[in-house]
Amino acid sequence: MNNFKSDQSLQDFQLLIHNVYGVTDDRDYSTWDLCSHVERYSLRAVKGIRKEQIDKIRLNLLVAMSWAMSFGNRFHIEVDEEVWKHFPYLCTYCGDTPCQCKALKSSGRKNVVVNELKRPKTLKECQKMFELIYPSASRNLVDAGIHLAEEVGEIVEAVQIYLGEHKVEDMKQISLELADYFSCIFAVANSAGIDIADELEKMYANGCPICKHLVCECTFSTTTHHLS
Repeated sequence: MNNFKSDQSLQDFQLLIHNVYGVTDDRDYSTWDLCSHVERYSLRAVKGIRKEQIDKIRLNLLVAMSWAMSFGNRFHIEVDEEVWKHFPYLCTYCGDTPCQCKALKSSGRKNVVVNELKRPKTLKECQKMFELIYPSASRNLVDAGIHLAEEVGEIVEAVQIYLGEHKVEDMKQISLELADYFSCIFAVANSAGIDIADELEKMYANGCPICKHLVCECTFSTTTHHLS
């Protein structure tokens, strides 16, 4: 599978990224390179929010999400599984849908009852789930962008800790932070009125959108300087 359809799942998108970019990611990019690109394009999306440029928000959000999937592949994290584990159609801090954390002043995740029948089957359904958990009407786009930037920092911090001691619990923290990051990707998209699945179908109609090959043949410098 080297293209994406709007009725496919988050797991399908992760597989697409592996099929298209797996070889070049493993050959050309260190873990810190991947982190840097997640950070780079996430913050470009935030810059688009500040400048109220929806096209920049949309493009950079999709690119950041793609690099985040490459990051997940590097650490063999099943993103769809982690997202569902930590966001099972409710906020795992307050245990409610929609989230009531502000009113309840929740701190720390709760043990919640998970209804597997509600699990999203497609990326579109996943985005809808996050709109129900964290309604875009309850925040503005700037707040969503700030939260996205915060989560990028928390991913980097989790990687630093794990690479220092390689503890199992630290690896679990990376998985958690990546799930939180994707929740923020969906939050920004919902606040900006961006349908991620539809946009990914356009971007990944036929392999890599830069070199146009089913298996990416971009050089390190080509990718690094693209959209600069």
